[in-house]
Amino acid sequence: MRGVWLEEGRIHVRDDLDTPRPAAGEALVEVSMAGICGTDLALLRGYAGFEGVPGHEFCGRVVQCPERPGWIGRRVVAEINLSCGRCARCRAGLRNHCQRRSVVGIRGRPGAFAELLALPLANLHPLPDAVPDRRAVFTEPLAAALRIGEQVGLPRAEPVLLVGAGRLGQLIARALAASPAELHVVARHPRQRELLEGFAAAILAEDAVPAGRYAVAIEATGGQTGFEQAVRAVRPQGTVVLKSTGCGTTQLDPSRLVVDELTLVGSRCGPFEPALRLLEQGLAAEDLIDEVFPLGDAVEAFRRAARPGGRKVLLQPQG
Repeated sequence: MRGVWLEEGRIHVRDDLDTPRPAAGEALVEVSMAGICGTDLALLRGYAGFEGVPGHEFCGRVVQCPERPGWIGRRVVAEINLSCGRCARCRAGLRNHCQRRSVVGIRGRPGAFAELLALPLANLHPLPDAVPDRRAVFTEPLAAALRIGEQVGLPRAEPVLLVGAGRLGQLIARALAASPAELHVVARHPRQRELLEGFAAAILAEDAVPAGRYAVAIEATGGQTGFEQAVRAVRPQGTVVLKSTGCGTTQLDPSRLVVDELTLVGSRCGPFEPALRLLEQGLAAEDLIDEVFPLGDAVEAFRRAARPGGRKVLLQPQG
């Protein structure tokens, strides 16, 4: 099987990978389209110590399903956390934080930058016919964007700040556009600002963010500067939502958190069903795509995806 292999900070395309075999309760999925995200780029820099096939934003078609043959031929997307269902966290309803979990393309489980992958049926969601592959590939990051609304009460009477208008930030803006919150976004690049039109009430330069104004600030850059800006922007008793993972460290002044009684909220994976409903209803996503590369050109695709201000780069394993 052909797939992208990550090892010691480098990627290359291999044609000798073992074809996955579905275990009990699993299906074999032929990957149609997969997106390169910031986490994949962080894996190259050493985040999570992952070695193997990366990739977790994808859509595909079930080609084998020994226990449930009715799934064969279905177009699907998949949640990326594989839980044991038996540990204390799973029993408490925290399956995404399972003590024994693996994570597709990130932790202990081969990812979607390959022709095929095997996944539990419990993780699969059928795709509505109205959602084409180029939109469906955004399901996982859109679900992650929607997670913010599950965790934090978004204010109606005052604006919310989003720091960062990259790949994830653009989806957060679109997810929050349907909420009652007035969204202000910090965007560096002209193309990012163009894509935000219609989804943000205000688009700010980095040096134009007022200090102490916002009840909620969402950090979506994954960098020290973005984190500092988000903390500086919230008012006393405000909330900073951290939405990006990375391999670096962030310095934190705990005295500011204590004196101003700030709340830090980590935010990761979110609900697929609401994300699929939004995509089926026509939530715009295809305009966030820069380029689509065949799997054999994955090295160049990763190089393009790492360009500052770039949009989403996709890999197409089939064809």
